[in-house]
Amino acid sequence: MEPISVFDMLKIGVGPSSSHTLGPWRAAQRFVKELETLAQFDHTTHVSVHLYGSLALTGRGHGTDIAVLLGLAGEDPETIPPQKVQSLPHEVALDKQLFLGGRRPVSFDPATSIFFHFSECLPFHANGLVFQAYSADNMLIHEATFYSIGGGFVVKEGETGQSDGVKLPFPVNSAAELSQHCLTEGATIWEIVLENEKTWRNPAQVKADLLRIWEVMKQCMYEGCHTHGELPGGLHVSRRAASINSRLLGTTTYRDADEWIACIKSKDYDFSGTGKWISCFAMAVNEVNANFGRIVTAPTNGSAGVIPAVLMYYICFSGHCKGEDDIVKFLMIAGEIGSIFKKGSTISAAMGGCQAEIGVSSAMAAAALTERLGGSVGQALMAAEIAMEHHLGLTCDPIGGLVQVPCIERNSMGAMKAITAANIALESDPEKARVTLDAVIKTMWETAQDMHTKYKETSQGGLAVHIPIIVPEC
Repeated sequence: MEPISVFDMLKIGVGPSSSHTLGPWRAAQRFVKELETLAQFDHTTHVSVHLYGSLALTGRGHGTDIAVLLGLAGEDPETIPPQKVQSLPHEVALDKQLFLGGRRPVSFDPATSIFFHFSECLPFHANGLVFQAYSADNMLIHEATFYSIGGGFVVKEGETGQSDGVKLPFPVNSAAELSQHCLTEGATIWEIVLENEKTWRNPAQVKADLLRIWEVMKQCMYEGCHTHGELPGGLHVSRRAASINSRLLGTTTYRDADEWIACIKSKDYDFSGTGKWISCFAMAVNEVNANFGRIVTAPTNGSAGVIPAVLMYYICFSGHCKGEDDIVKFLMIAGEIGSIFKKGSTISAAMGGCQAEIGVSSAMAAAALTERLGGSVGQALMAAEIAMEHHLGLTCDPIGGLVQVPCIERNSMGAMKAITAANIALESDPEKARVTLDAVIKTMWETAQDMHTKYKETSQGGLAVHIPIIVPEC
């Protein structure tokens, strides 16, 4: 299988969806580069985009139309100012024109240039989209089909993989292989991961880049915990994280995210208070995500709150986190577990339901927390298995096609399950476990294949069809 870096599983991006926002955004960027490579960029006068399957059915609620527009306009999800995510599409809609690649003015009206094919699905994946470029005489000069396969990963039709030609010293395609590498080398999971990451980056760069990931997570939680109001989209969902934060901290004052964390650590909380904080952290991230804010795909946008929430639990309440190095190790372990799920099953809700998002993120967080609390490799893998075992069959049924209900609360539940799974594994003997992580990954994939399409991010089943909304998004 293709080698996957931790930085493939943990990406900085813009909400609300990795498969419906970040992936199409990256596909649009690739299409613009193809036009340049083929010397068709300067001949392009207008562009159209066709969305199929799940991208069509929940595209508006997930911001797919906004994402492809921004990608075509040369904006990048890692660097675009958050306010521009909303303002630029508005300007394009008024002017009926965008600057392709940020340079060339072309005709583009979001109302007539983006086509939603609600009843059609392309054969390779439920998240398919087609870009078309036309010349001044209305001749089609380039067309390309892409698939957003989950977690921000994109493949072009006909591609066999995303290999960059590297060979890892410790290739990992399954939990069993990871366990064997650790046993043979007498190493922890994070040590094996670091050796593999050194194929792409030196250790100092690995640390620096992972701390950048953590910084985005931290700022996202801080923003979510200090922003009141209502989320966009028509469901009239009120933000709750800021109110919870205020009640838990009272009149405590601080000036930034680091002082905020220090204040949380300085206070004593009982079981109930700690649980409220975990839920607050997770919901804060996904409230920012639902508002088209900057988050870390971990491994998806819809599940972006689980790992930050569990990492904050580790930092603030466990008594085991001693500093930056421990945070880096936590993220390396989480990323490796996520890559095993991607290779053996899916991290796309359009393919596997919400078990592929919240379930995978919970498993990633559970393994990372377990090893950082002193658990063995076997116990860490056991924790990941326990977390996923109790998410099997979880459907994806976003009301109105928005990543809000039940998605935001599901992140808090996934975080709590991860911590519970870690605690169970730390008190267990993995040699006596009847279910392995590889077995649960295989089961997850079989469950995904058996799951009815209406429960796979289409908003055609589950809560999505039983809860009335005022302004339908799709």
